[in-house]
Amino acid sequence: MATIKPFRALRPFPKLVSQVAAMPYDVVNTQEARKIVKGNKNSFLHVDRPEINFKEPINPYDERVYDKASEALSKMIENKVYLQDERPCLYIYQLNRLNKIQKGIVACTSIDDYIQDVIKKHEHTLPEKEKDRVNHVNCTNAHTGPILMTYRENYQITKLIDEWTSTHTPIYDFISDDKVSQTVWVIDDEKVINIIVSLFSHVESLYIADGHHRAAAAVKVGNMKRLANPNYKGTEEYNFFLSVVFPDTQLTILEYNRVIKDLNGLDEESLLERIKENFLMVYEGKEQYRPKNRHFYGMYMNGKWYGFKAKQNSFDENDPVDSLDVSILQNLVISSIFGITDPRTDNRIDFIGGVKGLQELENLVDSGEMKVAFSLFHTPIQDLMKIADKGRVMPPKSTWFEPKLQSGIFIHYMK
Repeated sequence: MATIKPFRALRPFPKLVSQVAAMPYDVVNTQEARKIVKGNKNSFLHVDRPEINFKEPINPYDERVYDKASEALSKMIENKVYLQDERPCLYIYQLNRLNKIQKGIVACTSIDDYIQDVIKKHEHTLPEKEKDRVNHVNCTNAHTGPILMTYRENYQITKLIDEWTSTHTPIYDFISDDKVSQTVWVIDDEKVINIIVSLFSHVESLYIADGHHRAAAAVKVGNMKRLANPNYKGTEEYNFFLSVVFPDTQLTILEYNRVIKDLNGLDEESLLERIKENFLMVYEGKEQYRPKNRHFYGMYMNGKWYGFKAKQNSFDENDPVDSLDVSILQNLVISSIFGITDPRTDNRIDFIGGVKGLQELENLVDSGEMKVAFSLFHTPIQDLMKIADKGRVMPPKSTWFEPKLQSGIFIHYMK
């Protein structure tokens, strides 16, 4: 069963929170981060993307970069950008995007739950990215980016959260740069904290929705500190890591579309014939084609949209991974027709989050940067949990959760 723990959050002074809060480090690149922080010394990107603090170009994995992250965080604390709560609390984090509200509990989760698979995963991690986060956690001595988690909704927890938010004043309430309303409440009543912790102790599993590399790094750092302290008690802060846990009914998953640079030596007519071997064409025209059901796909090429539906005998509907829309497209089109067998490393393919819309696909193809684009139906959260329950993993770039959790609002400080 799941363990959550209150903690003494390091968090911005209320008047500065809108300056501090920033998109996660893995959503913005170095160039974008430089533009975002211009004129804002309090942006958390100074900690999360510390390479921007160097005038000259520098490898983001350089040891000096991690030292700069630690220096930037220390300076923000020294300059009274951050305060730390005097006693352990839980927090409620509400996001409102396009009038859809999701409320989660901000807490620390257990590295033992991760190791024992109470916290379930659905993605492989890359060693280089894991090492990057390990170095960042070690240098800052903090978990600076929350892990987005979910669970099968417990209505007692939902009711308790709703009661608290309706009867208490939020500590933060602002609009972030991505036009999402961000609202935070502190739960500082020990009795209520204990009830919530107890309710989560009856939740069978937590599921990582977004943040596999941050979670894996937190666990590695925790294990390293355990080895260095063989008489550890298990209550030390390094045994836990920062998470925001939302009920599954409230999360929004958008589609994760694909764009490809060339037709792998085929002409357009030949490509269409190859696709028709495993798909039925259901649309052809100028209007954008957005799939509204599983196993339907859109394709944009040379100013025209096509709609396809996967033939039933072309995949195994009983296999939770093989029957994913991203798997079907990868296996029957991207790999077999375009020859892209490893989409994580092949530079002929790129991935476009659904938040950017179908117009972005058209722009990339019309500009000549890409030759063809594919639009997908989103992956249901139930599929993610089903796959994680079976100990399986999903193909790369299967889910795009929106909105993104802002970094810098909560820090789990281990000093």
